[in-house]
Parts: sequence; C-alpha cells; structure tokens
Amino acid sequence: MERRIATSGFGLAVLAVLVTASAAAAQVQSVTLDEAIDLALQSQPAMVQARGQVTSAIATKRQTFGSWLPTISASSGYSTNSVTRFDESTQRTVVGSSTSYSAGLNANLTLFDGLGRLYDGRAAGADATAAEAGLVNQRFQTALQTKQTFFAALATDELVRVSQTRIDRATEQLKVSREKLAAGTATRSDTLRSSVEVANARLQMLNAQTQLATAEANLARLIGVDGSIKPVREERFVAIAVVDTTTLREEALARSPAVYQADAQAKAAEASFAATFSDYLPRLTASYSRSWAGSEFFDWNPSWTLRLSASWPLFNGFSRELSRTRGRVTRDNARAQAEDTRRRVNSDLTQHLASLAAAQTSLEIALANRVASEEDLRVQQERYRLGAATILDVLTSQINLDQAEVDIVQARFDYLVAKAQIEALIGREL
Repeated sequence: MERRIATSGFGLAVLAVLVTASAAAAQVQSVTLDEAIDLALQSQPAMVQARGQVTSAIATKRQTFGSWLPTISASSGYSTNSVTRFDESTQRTVVGSSTSYSAGLNANLTLFDGLGRLYDGRAAGADATAAEAGLVNQRFQTALQTKQTFFAALATDELVRVSQTRIDRATEQLKVSREKLAAGTATRSDTLRSSVEVANARLQMLNAQTQLATAEANLARLIGVDGSIKPVREERFVAIAVVDTTTLREEALARSPAVYQADAQAKAAEASFAATFSDYLPRLTASYSRSWAGSEFFDWNPSWTLRLSASWPLFNGFSRELSRTRGRVTRDNARAQAEDTRRRVNSDLTQHLASLAAAQTSLEIALANRVASEEDLRVQQERYRLGAATILDVLTSQINLDQAEVDIVQARFDYLVAKAQIEALIGREL
C-alpha cells in the first residue's frame, strides 16, 4: 500500500513537471521577419535617436522662420508708497500713501541682419533634409541588423534539427551494430565506434541548442521583447532571387540611403558655410514701444517711442574669420565624405554580389552533396548488413551526410545575409 502511494505521488510529480514545461513552452513567443523589423524600428535606440534628430531639425527650421517676425512683449506694473509729512497748519504728522500704475507694449523687428536669416533658413532646411536622410539610412541599417539576427536564429534552429537527425541515424546504427554483435557477425569495436558517434551527435545537439538559445535571446533584445523569441520560417526564405547586376550598380549609386545621407550632409555643410558670410554685413533693427502711466487706474498718460538702429561690426578679433574657416573645413570634409561614400557603396556592392553568387553556388553544391551522401549512406549501410563493409565505412558516410546538411544550412544563411546586405545598400527589396 505504501509503495502504491509513493508510486502515485511520483507520477503526480512527473505530471506536474510536464505540465509546467508545457506551459513554459507555450509561453515562447514567435515572430515573423516583417513583425521583427517593425518592432526593431520602434524599439532600437538608434532609431529613436534618428527620429529625435528629425524632430529637432524641424523645430530649428520653424525657429528660423520665426526670426523674420517681430518679437512682442508686454509689461505692467503697480506700486504704492507710504507718504509721511508734517502739516504746519494743524501741527500734526500726516501719514498717507501714493499709488501709481503703468503698462507697456514693446515690439522689435530686425529689418536687415546681413542676410543671416536667409542663410540660416537654407542651412536649417538642409539640416532637416540631412536628418530625414539619416532616418531613412538608419531604418535600412536597423532592418539589416534585424534580418541578420533573425536569419542567425533560423539557421541555429535548423542546426538543431540537423543534430537531431544525426542522433537518430547514429542511434539506429548503434542498434544495428549491437544486433550484429549478438549474432556474431560484428565485433565489439563496431558497437564502441557507434556509441562514440552517438555521443558526438549528442554533443553537437548540445552546442546547437546553446547557440539557438543565444540567437533567440539576441533577437528578443533587438526587437525589444523580454525573454526569448522564436523566428517563424517562411517559404520565401528558400526562394532564390534573380539579380540584375547590370542595372543594380547604377541604382545603388543613385538611390542608396547611405549616399543620400552623405549628399544631404554635404549640402547642409555648404549652407552652414555660406551663412558665415553674413557676419561681415551690417544690421538694421526697428523697435516701437508704447507705455501708459498714471496715479489713477483709469487716468493714464500715454507715450510712445519709435527707434531705428544700425550696427556694423568692423572688427571682432578675427572671430568671423575663425567661424568661416571652421565652416570651410566642415564643408570640405562633408564633400570628401560624400565622395568616399559613393566609392564605399560601389566596393560593398561588389563584395556583396560576390558573396551572393558564392553562397548560391555553395547551396547548389551542398544540395547535390546531400543527395549523393544519402545514396552513399544507404549503400554502405546495406553492405554493412551483408558484411561487405566495415563500420568505419558506414560512419564516414554518416559524417559526410551530416556535414552536407550543415553546409546547406550555412550556405542558405550566407545567401540570405548577402541578399539582405544588398537590399540595405540599394534601399529596396530584391
């Protein structure tokens, strides 16, 4: 009776563990590639910073427009003072008070500031364009990073499946070796070698599971999700895209987000340099003020003032020259950076196209090797059952098949990454 109760308690404990494990597995979230990209675009700090730069640039552009408008301010005041005097007629000290009211309205308008507002407006518009270009480029870079992490998680998940298949084959071969040993048609060395292959397959599985956990955690962090996230495999990841390399290079140099951002930054630097010329021109401002004052609230004396003023900085200790020199250096650097960006895009496209072609060729070879390895393993297993082959022949065929499947996973991952790099470079999907 006690043994039955203990057994029943152990069964309940195992059932509880299984239910807990199933619940934990059910809580693992899954995400498609498009969903992962959308989440990354919302949560990545670089994207938040890029959107903030656009917001700041637009606010600066609005402020430069406001500099053409007059500044208006209003003021008001109220004061009361105690007054103590000696009345000679009554020979008494009289204590009283005096009250005054005031109000004022002031307006200032810059009539001419050496074309500074015009140049500043152009510079602000160029900065806003550069910020928007930076946001576009960062969007594609974030999408590229998400794709690389997503595909890495898919590849490691596929390696787990490959490792499980290797374990199944090695376990089946170990069973055959033991049966032949029992029948006296094999040696104990065969079972030992088969056992080693099973252990190696399990070690490969352990490494693959560790890599999968790391890849899923990296993907979750990238898209702003706590815990782990499981990537969803889609049919489009298997398809091979047809790439027109002839027009692709011209398209990359014309519409690449990196080139677009570099050109916008060069134009912004050019506008900022042009704005430094306004420091050499005079400035003309106008101001108008109207005020009211009185000792009674409804009895105020009005007055007004209109003033025109001009100033022309003839020498300011070479500060203007310093600003202009710095602006020229920044402009030249931005121009050089834009030209270098074009050369870099051209170079990167050549590298990515070569990687894409190599990955596609490697995938075709790996698929052919898997077919050949499967047939070779079938033949060697049959020959081993008939006693015409050794266990080494079988295990060698198994290892070759396992490697062919790993090569397929790696080649497909390399192809997807190279394709994603080209898409980020040209600014569109292939």
